[in-house]
Amino acid sequence: MFAEAFEAPEDYADAPPDEPWAARWLANPDHIALLAERDGIPVGALTAYVLPKFEQARSEIYIYDLAVLEAARRRGVASALIDHLRVIARDIGAWTIFVQADIDPEDEPARALYRKLAVEQITALHFDIAP
Repeated sequence: MFAEAFEAPEDYADAPPDEPWAARWLANPDHIALLAERDGIPVGALTAYVLPKFEQARSEIYIYDLAVLEAARRRGVASALIDHLRVIARDIGAWTIFVQADIDPEDEPARALYRKLAVEQITALHFDIAP
């Protein structure tokens, strides 16, 4: 799903985790995986992480990936996935859900969706630090 929607097989399909890794990932209650189907065919997916905070007894949820296949876009799939995540967030008592969005021009539709659902915060830069 993600490999096709993001046109990034090298990141999502070239080296998939083995079954024990996938089972452990799915069993972790702080990991969320949602799949949207239309007529039994996957058309969208969302992965997120529950992040327990240290400064207060609360958690937040980070949307790591949200993808919708091109043929299913602009039909409410991403909004439905986020709405379902909001239910999960309320059920676990999370105080917020957050997502990062790329600033590339081709990602404007995603940013428009997030602006519709949330308050835009332009207060940080993202840095990747090599381990």
